[in-house]
Amino acid sequence: MVERSGAALLDDTYASLSHPVRREMVEILSDAPHRVTEVAAPFDISLAAASKHIRMLERAGLLERHISGRDHTLILRAEPLEAAADWIDPYRRFWESKLDRLDEHFRRKG
Repeated sequence: MVERSGAALLDDTYASLSHPVRREMVEILSDAPHRVTEVAAPFDISLAAASKHIRMLERAGLLERHISGRDHTLILRAEPLEAAADWIDPYRRFWESKLDRLDEHFRRKG
């Protein structure tokens, strides 16, 4: 197996979250594990299309699949989300400081 760098994992995380169906799948799994069919059910797409989205989330390390007979259960793995949040956090602080200064400017003028 080829080791992937932290940058490649981060790329996979953001790419997998770039589609609204995959983001909603992550949200569905955030409260508890679910079977593949349960995760796919809310979407107006085929099971094959849902499976492609699920595989992309798995490739990014966001999902873990457990197989018992014909049942495939998906579990959210939040570690890649934490790495993505860690990467974006300095930019959040950057914009918050800009907005704070803008707020201060308008308070002085008002």
